[in-house]
Amino acid sequence: MLPAEVAAQRLTFADVLGRRRGDSRPGLLFEDQTYTWDEVVRECDKRAAVLLRHRRAGRPFHVGVLLENVPDYIFLIGAGALSGATIIGINPTRRGAELAADIRGVDCDLIITDSAQAGLLDGLDTGVDADRVFSIDSRSWQDAVTAAADEELTVAGESRDPSTRLLLTFTSGSTGAPKAVICSTGRLASLAAINHLSFTRDDVTYNSMPLFHGNAIMSCWAPSVFTGATFSMRRKFSASGFLPDIREFGATFFNYVGRSLAYILALPESPGERENRLRLVFGTEASPHDRDEFERRFGTRPIESYGSSEGAVVISLTPDSPRNALGVPPEFMDVCILDGGGDECPRAEFDAGGRLLNPESAIGEIVNRTGAAMFEGYYRNPGATAERIDGATYRSGDLGYRDEAGFFYFAGRGGDWLRVDSENFSAAPVERILARFPGVGLVAVYPVPDPRTGDQVMASIEMAHGTPFDPDAFGRFLAGQSDLGTKWAPRFVRVVDDIPVTATRKIDKKGLRRESWTVEDAVYVGDPKTHEYRAMSSDDRTALLAEYELYGRSPA
Repeated sequence: MLPAEVAAQRLTFADVLGRRRGDSRPGLLFEDQTYTWDEVVRECDKRAAVLLRHRRAGRPFHVGVLLENVPDYIFLIGAGALSGATIIGINPTRRGAELAADIRGVDCDLIITDSAQAGLLDGLDTGVDADRVFSIDSRSWQDAVTAAADEELTVAGESRDPSTRLLLTFTSGSTGAPKAVICSTGRLASLAAINHLSFTRDDVTYNSMPLFHGNAIMSCWAPSVFTGATFSMRRKFSASGFLPDIREFGATFFNYVGRSLAYILALPESPGERENRLRLVFGTEASPHDRDEFERRFGTRPIESYGSSEGAVVISLTPDSPRNALGVPPEFMDVCILDGGGDECPRAEFDAGGRLLNPESAIGEIVNRTGAAMFEGYYRNPGATAERIDGATYRSGDLGYRDEAGFFYFAGRGGDWLRVDSENFSAAPVERILARFPGVGLVAVYPVPDPRTGDQVMASIEMAHGTPFDPDAFGRFLAGQSDLGTKWAPRFVRVVDDIPVTATRKIDKKGLRRESWTVEDAVYVGDPKTHEYRAMSSDDRTALLAEYELYGRSPA
């Protein structure tokens, strides 16, 4: 069945799940547990019956799920498709008032958790009554699921309507408070058909990305259901567990997001890494260097695609894409780069060394001029939804540029602009250069206030394998980079043990910007013109703070 047929027939994810009913092939592998596809569907049936039993009239049928990647999470997504419930993935890395606000903001009427996660809710005003919080490892829940096996499930009417909300998935929050993206049951059915990457019944997909995020569901789980490929998963991501897992499960595909590949590659190389069955690797935001290294070590070239939870812009690498490019969009998407006035930006120009010559005019917002209809909105957040919609146009909020051949490049998130000495540029090209410095594991580039006006460039660097940071070697490296803009060299370099990341392995710059260079970690101060770096002394710190005070500015 083709994606167009899914849309034409107004199929729902309940229909897609129904394709696996009676299927005796392995459907789910988790730790030492194995379920056939038919058993997976029957477990979904039972939980759908339990959810329907607890549905209340006059309230949104919203079920919050606060679990790690465990089979019950999968069964609850299926249960939502069959019962008409909306399944809301609660991010367990959130805490306290922020976690409570996430839950209240999406009108949860039930929460399904377990004894390991339930403590996160203690003392919080979530808006959910205590007797409507269920633990999957409690006797009462297990008895209810067991009893449901004897019930004949009446498929809810809402589950037959493609527009019914099936999922609310929170954005990563890397640039602001997370927003709940709506995904209807019809949209998930279409994504299952679109995203299967030529999976066959003999494939074994492997997921260790969190199920509360769209990547895990839309890139791995749903396509596995659609094709009948066996789906395997890990409770939570582990770099050291990656190779043993893909060998044990016989995985032929795995998905990643953010810096996951970097964490895997940060482990010492071991013999026999190529002894695996992988044939497809798909994800977002891995650097060209990491893609090269993964292919060298594990034998499979990762396929990259730019996208977001909102789903209205997709840009994919092609075999002829330039090394640092995102690639090109599909033909049915009218993707372009617009400036602040809504006009298309000039195409990017490069010098012989690959340096972008016209960043101020070429860099703009990545938009899809026909993408508004593909975005189903943020739940109960009309202001944020309106920021993304401009007539028929979907505005991603991300920065990019496009070359004369039509290839797109990522230039950073909306908050990744820097203005140094009246020159505007974005963080992503600088990060790509710094990532080439030998020994770097992760790097984040972001603006911090200049004592007088505008910004200074600051970089936080996490060195791999315990490699020490050599400021002299770093300066010599920068001096030799022909594509480094004249204002791009960092004024401050912070060396950290661990760069903070969100639950989806995206670098979290909010805290780094807030801390600026006023931290206890090793910070090096440099001259962006001579590329000479030295450890910041107490005298340097005192003089800088006095300069900020003199001009009425703060370093953060």
